Parts: sequence; structure tokens; C-alpha cells
Amino acid sequence: MTTLGENLKKIRKAKKMTQKELAQKSGVKQSVISDLETGNAKSTGSILELANALGVTAEELKKGALDEVSLINVVPVVPRMAPVLSWVQAGTMTNVESVDMSQVEEWLPIPDGDCEKCFYLKVQGLSNYPEFHEGDYILVDPTLPFSDMNSGDIIVVRKFDDATFKRLVIEPDGAKYLQAINPEFKPNIIPLDQDCEFVGEVVDCIRYVYRAKKKLRKI
Repeated sequence: MTTLGENLKKIRKAKKMTQKELAQKSGVKQSVISDLETGNAKSTGSILELANALGVTAEELKKGALDEVSLINVVPVVPRMAPVLSWVQAGTMTNVESVDMSQVEEWLPIPDGDCEKCFYLKVQGLSNYPEFHEGDYILVDPTLPFSDMNSGDIIVVRKFDDATFKRLVIEPDGAKYLQAINPEFKPNIIPLDQDCEFVGEVVDCIRYVYRAKKKLRKI
């Protein structure tokens, strides 16, 4: 009986994918893929992500029960993934390309649409509660210009390397400022001055009601 690592390597090569390419498509670190293929992995918790990237089911990946025609002809259904950046990275980057993606530890799927340069930020604090909860992941599109923003849009800005996200308010006289959604949060209003730089618009949000912690299986 073949092992999971052997099956993974066989299917990956049949798809003409390198470990690096599979890592980019699945969001699983290349080092984890390498450990799986060599039998040195301490956990097999990434099977689903790898199977999706390879266009097979998790069961097929575990058993390796695919004929040669299936290996060649199945087109992978690969969800587009976006990096989860830290607020420090969001506050200091000049653009998404300036971020060292090898330092990114978490990737999440993004909804359909053209969002090539989008990234996630993990919500901290309660300034925008109850619309956004602590631990939510907000999807930010940095390609949209600030001139396209309307009053009520949720945007990310940085000031002196410190990033935050709030609701944009544009008064009838043209005055612009940021406002926390949570009315109890202080300060509730943040002026938009010349030191504020627009990072992007919040276009989506992921909230995990429950996420099981990965556990190492004892062999």
C-alpha cells in the first residue's frame, strides 16, 4: 500500500507541478509539502487544501486510487488565495509587491472576482463592533483609488506606519474624516489629515464561528 507522501508526490508530478507551485496554489508551506512527501510530517492536517489544489478529493489523495487518465485530465479547481498580513506590514508597505510573501504564515480563499492584489487583515479590538468582531478577517483591495470612495465605505488608512480601518464620512461641505462604527469607542472620530495615507477599501469579511485547533497525532 502506498503512503500519503508517495501519493502526493505521484499526483503532483502527474499535474506537472513543483512543490513551490503547489504551495502557492494551496496556501500550504513548501516545507510542509516536502515533509509530507518524505514521510517526515508530524501532522496531516493540510490534506484538504492540497487535494483541492490538485483537483482531487482528500480520499483519493490518501489512497492514491486514480488511473492515469484521471491524473492527466482532471483540471484542478483552485481557490484563489490571499495573504493575511499583519497590521505592521499594512502600516509600512509601499505596495503589496513590497511585502516578503515568504514571511506570510496564513493564506485564506477569496471570493470570485478580480482581486489579484487583495490581502487580509485580522481585526483587533472592538472599535468597529458589532459590524466587525475581533478575530474577523477583512479583505482589503489596495487597487481602488481614494477618489472613488464614498461616504459610508470602510477603508484602511495608515499614519506614521500605524494602520487602522474605519468608516469614511464625507460631509456635504466636502469635509472628510474617519468614524468608528462602535459608538462607545473613543476616540470615535479620527481626522483625515495630510499625514494619513489611503491603503485600500474593505471589500469583504470572513468570520469563523468556530475553528478547531490543529492537534498533532500520536503515532
